[in-house]
Amino acid sequence: MSTFKKTVGKLHLWLGLASGLIVFIVSLTGALFVFQDDIRDLTEPWRKVEAQATAPVLPSQLQAAALARHPGVDAASTWVTYFGPERSATVFFTDKSGAPTQVYLNPYTGRVLHELDLRTHFFTIVQEIHMHLLLPEAVAKWVVGGGVSVFVVMLLTGLVLWWPKRKQERKQRFTIKWGARWRRVNYDLHNVLGFYAASIGLVLALSGLFMLYPWLLEPLVLAVDGGRPAPQEIMKTKLDTLQSATATVQPLPDIVYRTARRLSPTHEMILLGPTGMGKDPAFCWTYQKALHYYHRDEYAFHPVSGQLLETRFHNSKSAGTKLSDMNYDLHVGQILGFGGKLVAFLVSLICASLPVTGTIIWWGRRNKTKKKKPRLQAV
Repeated sequence: MSTFKKTVGKLHLWLGLASGLIVFIVSLTGALFVFQDDIRDLTEPWRKVEAQATAPVLPSQLQAAALARHPGVDAASTWVTYFGPERSATVFFTDKSGAPTQVYLNPYTGRVLHELDLRTHFFTIVQEIHMHLLLPEAVAKWVVGGGVSVFVVMLLTGLVLWWPKRKQERKQRFTIKWGARWRRVNYDLHNVLGFYAASIGLVLALSGLFMLYPWLLEPLVLAVDGGRPAPQEIMKTKLDTLQSATATVQPLPDIVYRTARRLSPTHEMILLGPTGMGKDPAFCWTYQKALHYYHRDEYAFHPVSGQLLETRFHNSKSAGTKLSDMNYDLHVGQILGFGGKLVAFLVSLICASLPVTGTIIWWGRRNKTKKKKPRLQAV
């Protein structure tokens, strides 16, 4: 083996031992989370409703119904989501005890269907482990981010170590010898599966890092856009605090909802952010397809008058910004539909197995070396 490959091997070994537990947990919980919407649709009947010909009720009515059991919670601090014609709407808020709460309502009648305390919800816990390992967010950002960053290096160094020196070795590197001894099967599982999963694993790891560190995505967006972002991509919605504004007669969420519905009539999902932040604009996002976050239009409104301040339509965005919007759907594989989610699930499981099979390889070689030492001494 060349000096270069020996150095890469040492780097691969020690980085793998240092980050293995983090990679295992993050990958396994990621695999569990991929199909969370599909599983929840089967196990949580309150997520679906029968589509009706009538228009959905306005968000102010949904807020009033959801907060009827939670006096003291400001409606302006809630998040309201319309998920589509055959899905319930939700109102999300933090109650007086600090519990993150999501209320599901029939969007056509405003009737409360179910209320969730997200602290005890299975997939919320899985997501929290995946993103933060149940650590404080400030600490987890560096622990998880560091582990995933090391995993990216591991995938690249693994490809260097896997690459066959001679052409006749290539067939052997692409297949697992199931009939061999278990140590050889474990070795093949680590190398062969690692090779097949490397490209998708890199996409999953990098898209996860982009969520943790959004600034990492900026150079990629600039590169895709040729180094010069389009003017509409760098606009920042600002309020003129010196200019007085006349308060709207209608509830602000209703104005936001009606405007977004009118300007994005074909979009299924609408998300309304908090509207009572005072100095900050009220934001709204519309999505072409329910539970998909790529194809979206964005709106900003004056928090007092309800005046539309800024729009960003999907069709007018640059290629780099569209790539940025695609990040979550890439991370869970749903950008390619059910097949993409299945691939993301399988690759996540393989990524979870790599620290295990790699540790077994290292432990076997370590013990083998120890057993050889007494023989050399006796000779």
